[in-house]
Amino acid sequence: MKELVSQASDWEYEEDGKMPNKDLKEDESTIDTNMPPDEESSAITSESSKGIILHSNSLKKDEDKKADEPIGDTPILIATRRGVVEMVKNILDTFPVAVEDFDSNHKNIVLLSVEHRQPQVYKEMLERKSMRESVFAMVDKDGNSALHLAAGSVGKSRPWVIPGTALQMQWEIKWYKFVKNSMEPSFFQHYNNKGQTAKEIFTASHESLVKEGGKWLTNTSQSCSVVAALIATVAFASATTVPGGVDQTSGFPILAGKPAFAVFAISALVALCFSVTSLIMFLSVLTSRYQEMDFERDLPVKLILGLTTLFMSIAAMLVAFCAGHFFVMEDRLKYGAFPIYIATCLPVTFFVASQFPLYVDLVSAIIADVPERTYKSLTL
Repeated sequence: MKELVSQASDWEYEEDGKMPNKDLKEDESTIDTNMPPDEESSAITSESSKGIILHSNSLKKDEDKKADEPIGDTPILIATRRGVVEMVKNILDTFPVAVEDFDSNHKNIVLLSVEHRQPQVYKEMLERKSMRESVFAMVDKDGNSALHLAAGSVGKSRPWVIPGTALQMQWEIKWYKFVKNSMEPSFFQHYNNKGQTAKEIFTASHESLVKEGGKWLTNTSQSCSVVAALIATVAFASATTVPGGVDQTSGFPILAGKPAFAVFAISALVALCFSVTSLIMFLSVLTSRYQEMDFERDLPVKLILGLTTLFMSIAAMLVAFCAGHFFVMEDRLKYGAFPIYIATCLPVTFFVASQFPLYVDLVSAIIADVPERTYKSLTL
């Protein structure tokens, strides 16, 4: 890290920090002024002196033009795009004037971190309160502020490492609101050069993502609602059927005194309640309007509740099956039936384990106030 930061010292900054140029050293030849010039050399010297004067004048004009021109990609701008917050922090600590760098589109560190969805870099700049007024108020060549860039779409790329376009849309909304609430309401410029507000840009640029997120939620809810309906049907039949029958004299179940009967009755009722709840949650997702702000909390909460109750209903249904089957195998296998029941539950366990990462992503996306970038290294 120190070696990489030391390479940034090759860039020389002016006092305003806007014209870093690499320190290029060239071979210079020295002329001995004590040597007497001959006629040919004096003629050449007079002609070359005129050329030097004209060249110096043109250089002054070029320097005046380049003073207002943007610079190329400096090390801190590249680190900002890549999200290497350690590099950005060390460069700013070593060369504070580098905070004034901007690229050909007149985008500085803050604008690039917002555009490329780099929360760590943006939060690092928020912690440097002395730079907030000058750096955060900057706009690019199109008049877009940081809020306008947060509202813009990132195209076909998916910066947030999270499955599902619906969750991508949720984190886009959270990122937009995080940038908006990070400063005072009237801090960011309201309109860009095209007369667009940040809200208008967000609605127009995320229209396709809203449609894709709606399709993803529809397909997921339809598949899960079919499973929930089947479990509700089986659970209802199990809950209304009494194992061993009913005593004709008293009207009570014959096997009511056994522990397995209580497990069967309770698990069948739990499976019925949770499967019906899951079915209602998925139906509410299917009948949603799929507005852009519904993806922030309403739709993800319904989806997570539907998946949670669906998994619990599957588990309760298996417990009810094992408890009801225990009455048949009780006299023959006794406790030897438990390994068979465990083996029966293994396929469902594998299914829940495969879907658990999606469940964790859903919960973390709902709880987190600020979306986080996930960086995974690939081993070759």
